[in-house]
Amino acid sequence: MRKFLVILDDSRECLNAMRFAAMRAAHTGGGVTILSVIPPEEFAHWVGVGEIMRAEARERIEVHFEVYAKWMRDKQRVDPELVIREGELVPEIVAHVSEDTDIGVVVLGAAPDKKGPGPLISQLTRASGSLPVPLTIVPGGLSKERLEEIT
Repeated sequence: MRKFLVILDDSRECLNAMRFAAMRAAHTGGGVTILSVIPPEEFAHWVGVGEIMRAEARERIEVHFEVYAKWMRDKQRVDPELVIREGELVPEIVAHVSEDTDIGVVVLGAAPDKKGPGPLISQLTRASGSLPVPLTIVPGGLSKERLEEIT
């Protein structure tokens, strides 16, 4: 089964990427993998403190994931999977896509402001030549209705 990979972060544009991936998966019989990457600097403390912070970060990610997962299950009939990795964001995305051969498309949401699409898109497009799958960028300003029309 072809899966759409979406990156879970705290950006507003993440919502449209999640919607697009879930709607495309629902319409094409695909799946959704939601990837969250914990940066290594979050744990550069004493071992005990680092372990507590790691557990707290994972808990925050799982709670955030469940919000999206519930909507995907209830509205799109898609049951997403969550993958949590630790490391630098772009190398971890590239590594995960390379390891999971079911991933067919990476979906990112672009910030709707004039400052640019966002740091993740800027970084990942530079590394896109090493991705074995296409990269889809979803404008953050698209309405839910427009997303439904184009998926």
